[in-house]
Amino acid sequence: MVILIAEDNELILRTVQYKLIKAGHEVITTNNGKDAIEKISTIDPDLIITDIMMPFASGIEVLSSIKKLEKKIPVIVLSNMGQEEVVIEAFDLGASDFMVKPFSPEELLLRVKRLTINNRN
Repeated sequence: MVILIAEDNELILRTVQYKLIKAGHEVITTNNGKDAIEKISTIDPDLIITDIMMPFASGIEVLSSIKKLEKKIPVIVLSNMGQEEVVIEAFDLGASDFMVKPFSPEELLLRVKRLTINNRN
């Protein structure tokens, strides 16, 4: 499974990347939303994990671009912000799941597994 991670916090990015590779996934990383949007239009990841607040383009803009491209890609949104409006906007734009930072990498792996199983059915 190919997973795209868009996260500007280097520690979180590398931790999630390590855990996903260890679990057998192919991982593509970017540290800003603009690069994530470009990668989504050129590759077809099976899953996207994106932060909300990133340089050049937000996670909300990433979700919007997925919707405009009419791609059916499950997306897990990560955020320091747990505000209801942001969560609602993310889900309205097609987010599959939402996790508030700090989060457990093991819980993230469980959510990835759940989404990949559901996406196959």
